[in-house]
This record gives sequence, C-alpha cells and structure tokens, in this order.
Amino acid sequence: MSILAIDPGNKESGWVIMDEETLEPISFGKHENKSLDVSICSISPSPYTAVVIERVACYGMPVGKEVFETCEWIGRFTEALESRGAEVHYITRKDEKLNLCNSMQAKDSNIRRALIDRFAQHDLKNGKGTKDNPDWFYGFKADIWVAYAVGVTWCDMQREV
Repeated sequence: MSILAIDPGNKESGWVIMDEETLEPISFGKHENKSLDVSICSISPSPYTAVVIERVACYGMPVGKEVFETCEWIGRFTEALESRGAEVHYITRKDEKLNLCNSMQAKDSNIRRALIDRFAQHDLKNGKGTKDNPDWFYGFKADIWVAYAVGVTWCDMQREV
C-alpha cells in the first residue's frame, strides 16, 4: 500500500506518494494548493493506507499571516481527504527533527542529509543521481524533501509502536 505525505504551504504544497514498506517514493511534486485540493477531491475512495500532513506547531514566537493561511490549507486538505475515506495523521517539524537527526537544532539541510545518508544508493552527495543513472531522490526539490521527511517520520513512528 501507499502513503501520501504533504508539506503544506500557504500557496503551494509539496507532496510525495511512497511505498509503505520500502519507503520508496512512487510519485511526487509541488503544486499550487488550489490544484492540489482539486486533485485530492477527485480521489474516491482514497487509495492510501494513510495520509500524513505536517502540522504547524507553536514554538513561542510570533507568526505572520502565511502561517495562518497554511493552517487553513491543512484543514481543507484534511476535510477533502477524510471525506474520501482517508485516515489523516499529523507530524510536526519537531517530530521530523528528532526522528531523523536526533536534535531539535536540526535545519532543513540536516534533515535532507539524514535522508540521503539513509536512502541514497550511489549518489552519496545529493542522493539524486543523473537522468541516465537516477538515485533514490532523482527529481526531488524544495518542499518535496520535507514532504518525504513527513512520510518517513510517520512510518518510523508506526514501526516503533
């Protein structure tokens, strides 16, 4: 079965569909939220074992309107997916940092490095490889890395239970 992992944003969101057992990325992308919401709404019933969305968490600092807009999109994605029978779960950035890097001080670059170290097979620098010799993360960019970290973290946490 497969898992849909989403890194929501206020305008665009990264997503990855991954194999639940091998954690291999099946398909991925970054789309405007409106088009992703329409795509999600067209799925019936949900073909995913689970959907995992990165949830905004409070760390004590003031935030701008972009964070609140992202929260609204998390709600819209959740509603659309649950109405199609998907089981929606949430992961925070804190969960990702601790799971993948064992440190709350980790940055996106540390998370990316941890993923490359864990999954890359021959391109140990970038994890992508080339068109002729693709590696695990071939085609990944920007928020797709975070969406994948969301999915991997959720799978790891499920295996610990």
